[in-house]
Amino acid sequence: MSLVRASFLAVALGLVGAASGAPAASTAQTASANRFAIDGALMQGGAVLGTAPQGATLLTLDGVPVRIAPDRRFLIAFDRDAGPSATLVARLSDGREIRQQLTIAPRAWAISRLDRLPKYPVPQPEFQRRRPAELAQISAARAMQGESAGWRQDFLWPVTGRISTMFGSQRIYAGEPGAFHSGVDIARPTGTTVLAPADGVVVLATAAPFTLEGNLILIDHGMGLNSAFVHLSRIDVKLGAHVRRGQPIGAVGNSGRATGPHLHWSMKWRDARIDPLLVAGPMPVAE
Repeated sequence: MSLVRASFLAVALGLVGAASGAPAASTAQTASANRFAIDGALMQGGAVLGTAPQGATLLTLDGVPVRIAPDRRFLIAFDRDAGPSATLVARLSDGREIRQQLTIAPRAWAISRLDRLPKYPVPQPEFQRRRPAELAQISAARAMQGESAGWRQDFLWPVTGRISTMFGSQRIYAGEPGAFHSGVDIARPTGTTVLAPADGVVVLATAAPFTLEGNLILIDHGMGLNSAFVHLSRIDVKLGAHVRRGQPIGAVGNSGRATGPHLHWSMKWRDARIDPLLVAGPMPVAE
């Protein structure tokens, strides 16, 4: 995963500390036997790779266990609305604990206010009937914990093009906040090939379009990290398939609740929604 690159991207774009001037926290620290090494910038909506101290048998982030690979590498990430700090604790084989307090830099989000519009349209009976089962399928898929090593790789953009909606943007309807935008939208014509951004296992490939997402693919990249590809016109992979970085998995469309053809790419680490832009780096310039 290109997380060191992402830290420099964040600084260059002014994403870190945009609200308060706070500096980016930690980049590529030197590993040692008695400390953590953190590679990348700690910020809202961001993810970093790290190396646990030697002898670590248990790692926790704010008291919740985090998986450690045999080479002591790990992945942690922070939700769009993460608080200003978090605590890493490594328990060593000799019983000692090593703690590190992490400072999470804030970001400024694009907020638009629509004072004359209600927050929600009138719910449709068909939507209310179908939605609980769809959400259950998505939750079950995201709960799967595979052994893919995709989380270690430099991530590709699944499609390249104009980003029409950024991660984290939000609308306020007559004073009531709507849900923030959970991924990035890339405007491309229907039928444009979508690639797997990194290795992984397909944990959901919808047999029929969902009410909101339309044709949906979920890929588990390992260590609790997963990607969702939404509004597809076509799905080219099957449930349980092992996909490789750069492999075609489907095509851009406007299925589900969409106003035009585009790819919505969202990422989660456990329950934290993270910004694909910080994982994949700058959008490549079209040739």
